[in-house]
Amino acid sequence: MTEVTGPLGVTRRPLTAVAAAERGATRIADRVVAKIAAQAAREALGPLPPDAVSPHATVVVHHDSARVHVHLELDYPSDIGGRCNAVRRHVAERVEALTGMEVPEVAVQVERLHLVPAAAVAQGRTR
Repeated sequence: MTEVTGPLGVTRRPLTAVAAAERGATRIADRVVAKIAAQAAREALGPLPPDAVSPHATVVVHHDSARVHVHLELDYPSDIGGRCNAVRRHVAERVEALTGMEVPEVAVQVERLHLVPAAAVAQGRTR
């Protein structure tokens, strides 16, 4: 190998190409993936009831796979199952897109239901 002398008289070897597998790996911390999942849940839910707490998530990362548990609050009455499915889909898509990890499981736990005032419900159901 030919050595190169730099501007300060320092001798060094020229840079050589190193295969990606030999350079190392990027590891994304569980808490970072959890923040991404919580933000994705907020995006999927849209506006929350005034006194609701923002969704939060816990994540277990194993190799290139992330199992996500999202905790959230919803307004009531609403299609709880439909909203949970929308959250599951969106969280899985966003985590996979932003981290490159497979997301085989997104568990959604509804912590609290917020009763929508009767006037707001009546407005949507008037004939």
